[in-house]
Amino acid sequence: MSDAAGLPYGHGGDIWTQRERWGEAVLDLSANTNPLGMSPAAARAARDAVEASDRYPDPRCRRLVFAIAKQTGADPGWVLCGNGAADLIWRLCLAEAPRRVLVAAPTFSEYAAAARAAGASVEEAALSEKRDFDLDCSFVDAVAPGIDMVFVCNPNNPTGRTVAPQVLDKLVDRCAAVGARLVVDECFLGFTASCGDTLDARVAAVPHVVVLHAFTKLHGMAGLRLGYLLSSDEDLVRRAYLAGPPWPVSTPAQAAGVAALSDRGFVARTRELIDIERPRMMALLAAAGCRVVPGEANYVLFRLMRGDAPMPDAADVLARAGVIVRDCSNYTGLDSSWVRACVRGRAESDALLDAVYRATGLAVEEGGRDDG
Repeated sequence: MSDAAGLPYGHGGDIWTQRERWGEAVLDLSANTNPLGMSPAAARAARDAVEASDRYPDPRCRRLVFAIAKQTGADPGWVLCGNGAADLIWRLCLAEAPRRVLVAAPTFSEYAAAARAAGASVEEAALSEKRDFDLDCSFVDAVAPGIDMVFVCNPNNPTGRTVAPQVLDKLVDRCAAVGARLVVDECFLGFTASCGDTLDARVAAVPHVVVLHAFTKLHGMAGLRLGYLLSSDEDLVRRAYLAGPPWPVSTPAQAAGVAALSDRGFVARTRELIDIERPRMMALLAAAGCRVVPGEANYVLFRLMRGDAPMPDAADVLARAGVIVRDCSNYTGLDSSWVRACVRGRAESDALLDAVYRATGLAVEEGGRDDG
C-alpha cells in the first residue's frame, strides 16, 4: 500500500489513505489500539503539557523514566523511552549492528526492516498454521550459533498468540548460550490474561534480554507516539539512545505517559471489554465460515472464506462492504485472504460480521449472530 504521495506504508491505522480510497463512512478496524480510546488521565496531562511545548522536551524523559522504574522495579538506568516501540526497534538494531537476525514468520515487519537497514541478514522461522502459528520449541531450535539478535513478539502480531512461559524460558537460555541478544516485544501483553508473564522483573538477571513496551496500544496513545525498553545492560541503553536523533519524545507525550501509568482503572476497564468482546468476535467470524486463529490479545487474525475456498484480496473485499481491516498479505507466510481486525465494542463486531456476510454473499441470518 502507498499513500497519496506514493510513499510505502505497510501497517494498519492509515485511515487517511483508506478514506481517500473507500470514502469517509468506512469503519476502521485495522489498527490494534485501545477500544476505549486514550486514557482520560493521559489526555488531560497531554493537553496541559502543550502550554510548556515552547521549550524543548526533556531529552532524558526524567519524570517518565522514574515513573516507569517505580512501576516495573527496574533501575532508572535500565529504561529508555522512544517515539513508540518502532523507534526503539530501529535504535536497537543500529546500536547493535547485528550480522544475523532471527524472527518468526509471520510477525511484526519492523524487526526485519530495522535489521536489514542496519546491514543484517534476516532469517525467518516459519510458524505452522496447523498449530495456530504458535511460537514453540522449534523456534528455540532455530537459534543457531552465529545468530546474534532474536526478536520475539509476545503476544505475536498478527496472530495474537502468546508464547508459553516454558518456551520463553528455553529461549532466554538458548540465546545466552549462543551469545544472542533477545528482544521480547510485550507491547500487547497488557491486553491479555497472561499480562503477569512479563519479563520486566527478570531483566536484572538476564542482561542479554531487552523488553519492549508501548503506551501506543494499551493506553490509546498511538498519535502521541510513546514506548520504552528495559535492559540491565546500561551500555546498550546508552548506545541505543545515541543511535537516533535527540528529543524523541515530545513534552505532551512524556506528561501523558506519567499520567497513564497511574490510570489503572482505565486499564482494568479495557481488559474487561476485551475479555468479553474478543471471544464473541471470534465466535461470530467462525460461524460465518472464516478460519479464525484463537488469539489472546486485542485483535483477531482470520481468513476470509467462501465455503472451503479462501477469498483473495480480502481486505479490499471487506473495505467495499464498509469495514477497513489489516491486509496481512505482507506478512511472511500469509496471503491476501488473511486479515486482522481490532477488537472493539459490540456494534463494531456486528458491523464486521455484516461486512463478512456481504463479502461472501451469504445471508446474515445464516451466521446465527448471538445478540445475547
